[in-house]
Amino acid sequence: MPAKRRKQMNSALKLTILFTFLYALVTQQVLANTWIRRLDEWIYERDFLLITPGKTPTMVMLVDDLGLRSITAIFLMITAIIISRRFKSWRPINLSILSLVLLNLVVGVSKLLFGRSKPSSGFDLVFTDSGLSYPSGHAANAVLTWGIMAYLIFRYSHKEPFEGLRLTWFVSIITTGVCLASLYRNTHWFSDLLGGLFIGSALLVLIIAVDRSISSNRQPS
Repeated sequence: MPAKRRKQMNSALKLTILFTFLYALVTQQVLANTWIRRLDEWIYERDFLLITPGKTPTMVMLVDDLGLRSITAIFLMITAIIISRRFKSWRPINLSILSLVLLNLVVGVSKLLFGRSKPSSGFDLVFTDSGLSYPSGHAANAVLTWGIMAYLIFRYSHKEPFEGLRLTWFVSIITTGVCLASLYRNTHWFSDLLGGLFIGSALLVLIIAVDRSISSNRQPS
């Protein structure tokens, strides 16, 4: 493996460990009913938050939809297929499928395991039979799916002497918008979103580490 790829892989693995630790920390604080749930309650009680989801402005709903897996998966797979055909490589498609599988598996199991009730229920309970609030799938999906799409575009547009098309700002704006929309609609507690961001980021850099660990002559960078 080239030294540059090995360095990138090691950096990605270190970030995976960091984000996983932060996710575990937030999870522990939520389950232990500490200060973070007091913060959740404080944010929930703010006047600017919308209590009735049925009255959500159209623009807020459109932003919120950018965190839906059914929508983001379509954009990701179209991008991956276009890049795969252009470079005659299955890698973009394989990485995209891996990200979607890991997202649904890890976030889905976590939701079922912790069983946290949503703010709209009026109660903040964990280990319930019907609670699916923690971690936020919208937040995890936004950072992971849009992040992988941006990563693929960057890697396959990176040809010397250019630096490639960096879309970090694009992913940050979408992810922030999705989280704010969820808070506005009272569909998630703040800590749900925080946990979703950390686990989504952990999966994102893990997939990047996998990509960096295997060299490819058809990948420009």
